[in-house]
Amino acid sequence: MSRDLTTTERPPCCEAGDSGRNRGSDRNHDSGHNRDSDHGITPGHNRDHGSNPDRDRDHDSDRDRDHDSGSDHDRSNAGFFFIGASHHAAPLELREKLALTENKLPALQARLAAIGGLREVVVLNTCNRVEIYGLAETPAVIARIEEDFCALQDFPRDTFCAIRRHATQRDAIQHLLEVASGLDSQMLGETEILGQVKDAYVDAQARRTTGPVLNRVFQKTFQYAKHVRANTAITAGQVSIANVAVDLAQKIFGKPDRSRILLLGAGDISEKTAKAFQSRGATALTVTSRTPERAMSLARALGATALPFEHVSGRLSDYDIAVCSTAAPGAVITRNTVATAMRKRRSQPLFFIDLAMPRDVEPSAADIENVFIYNLDDLARIAQKNRAARESEVARAREILREKSALLWARISADA
Repeated sequence: MSRDLTTTERPPCCEAGDSGRNRGSDRNHDSGHNRDSDHGITPGHNRDHGSNPDRDRDHDSDRDRDHDSGSDHDRSNAGFFFIGASHHAAPLELREKLALTENKLPALQARLAAIGGLREVVVLNTCNRVEIYGLAETPAVIARIEEDFCALQDFPRDTFCAIRRHATQRDAIQHLLEVASGLDSQMLGETEILGQVKDAYVDAQARRTTGPVLNRVFQKTFQYAKHVRANTAITAGQVSIANVAVDLAQKIFGKPDRSRILLLGAGDISEKTAKAFQSRGATALTVTSRTPERAMSLARALGATALPFEHVSGRLSDYDIAVCSTAAPGAVITRNTVATAMRKRRSQPLFFIDLAMPRDVEPSAADIENVFIYNLDDLARIAQKNRAARESEVARAREILREKSALLWARISADA
């Protein structure tokens, strides 16, 4: 469900003359861009690294709950912001081009560290979103981030301006809380995103690009996300990609105990999908990865077999279901590879669950008879059927997070 984000500042990239774009998220409040110099620290110098992100130390007091959220909303800190793109406005074809591969992510982080006026920064990179959270001295700094990101990805900046989401101050905090809680996810209530946000924060700490403001915001975010999940039913039903994928495979092939399943990739999503298959009776699992050690490790953990990655093309015909989730920068399964496999399989169907970003399987392979390819957007559409029952919980969860974001914003503003 798409939601407009109120912003208090607009990066100079997309001026008000950009007509024809749905920009409910770009209302300019001209807040004056006040900065909190006490909290500003240049990336890489004298950081306050904070504590373990799982630590829930700060409890809400009655006094804290009495803050007037309306007046707090109008106050300004040192330019806390987020900017990025996600499934809400960017179709799969564009998200592939925006995704930060294993080589591009450190390159972007290096560029961000070199930007003057960017005091703190965290990069969140998942299969459905690329978002940058930070503390900027001026709106021009945010525009520079946008410029550098588009240049690194060789992505047209005007196209990015049309799909990007941006918010500052309390609105940016509210967005982060909803992201970590699973409210902003393509699959409402999915649980993987909280771990991904934690990983992004821990990585930023290791790179010494967080400071007092981001440390506080992210640590409280983890606490509030857990609170929402524990006190609402937004996670009810099958909301993980792995569960939706396995249920779909079961509808096509029946009970998976007789299906031969190949896992391309040995990361977290592969492991979760494999365990979801095993919970439904699957026994014939094979793991392959571009990193042989990781394939062997996951295979041992699952009681599965490992296959050298270079043998995938020749052995693809042996499998009924292929779960693809590598971090490769492009397709690892070509149309020709699939066509060759299907000649050996004759009339037997081959089912691909492509969870990678960018996609692991060339989309044109779906044109081959008896080949079925489902990607992240396909699975999200299927998951929408489970969403209706949880819609009432979304409003309740958002209200809880509004209270929390107002509280956190008031605390940050009070320290200014």
